[in-house]
Amino acid sequence: MRNFVIRLFVNALALAAAAWLIDGIQMSGDFMDVLLVALVFGILNALLKPLLILFSLPLLILSLGLFALVINAGLLMLTASLLDDFAVAGFWTAVLGSLVISIVTMLLGGALKDGKKG
Repeated sequence: MRNFVIRLFVNALALAAAAWLIDGIQMSGDFMDVLLVALVFGILNALLKPLLILFSLPLLILSLGLFALVINAGLLMLTASLLDDFAVAGFWTAVLGSLVISIVTMLLGGALKDGKKG
């Protein structure tokens, strides 16, 4: 449960950073709305992303994994279409937003891991 809450907050911070840095991504509302957007985005990532990666495996191999940004952009646009408090202007804005979200998630996720070696 603790891991879920940490991931939710990291996702919320990454989405807020993307909305702050990129003009075409708008997020309205208070912190609870940001958490709701992060929750929906996380659920879509958990349910749809494995299937999308499986079906697009040849494209992922040919692009050396860069097609994953397109998959994330599609999931970001799907999240925006499901929620009123979150808007993405277009596809390339979503690609740039997915890049920002990936970088922030990687940095925050690495900073929050404990120092245990297994």
